[in-house]
Amino acid sequence: MNSQPLVLASTSVFRRDLLERLQIPFQTAAPDVDETPLPGESAPQTSRRLSREKAGAVAANYPDALIIGSDQVALLGEQQLGKPLTRENAARQLRALRGKSVIFYTAVTLLDARTGEMQTGAAENRVVFREYSDSEIESYLRKEQPYGCAGSAKAEGLGIALISRMEGDDPNALIGLPLILLVDMLKKRGVPVL
Repeated sequence: MNSQPLVLASTSVFRRDLLERLQIPFQTAAPDVDETPLPGESAPQTSRRLSREKAGAVAANYPDALIIGSDQVALLGEQQLGKPLTRENAARQLRALRGKSVIFYTAVTLLDARTGEMQTGAAENRVVFREYSDSEIESYLRKEQPYGCAGSAKAEGLGIALISRMEGDDPNALIGLPLILLVDMLKKRGVPVL
């Protein structure tokens, strides 16, 4: 059994809450990573790269730990949608998503800071958005304020009212952390969940 400390490289309350479901002790650390996609990089590549960079960003402070990094990118057609950060950007994203199908790529990386060994995988979830009105967008933004959420619609909150259908690899991934993949990664490192 692996006794290395576990660190979640994220300040996301939602990722923390998801990881708590596994009932294993962990701590959190804030990764300082620029989340801008690189030129020519696909959405799956962006999410995987950023999950690796987030894990790596905290490794120096936790040299004996297993570090979890995760990132999510939404893809509408050919356009990557990241965190809107502002109300105006969130409103613009939600208007663009209205009645459309969006793919959310959520990557997770488990980095062994002792050895540098890294496992990375990604879950894919398709979300179909309802035909909602501008006033519903305004009401949602006033109530939810989803400015740190890729695509601006928090399925774990009131954003579910904007969604007509979801399908994919792992419903947890849509919230921000692919637990199914992570459990497999932890098992490979000797961290039992059950």
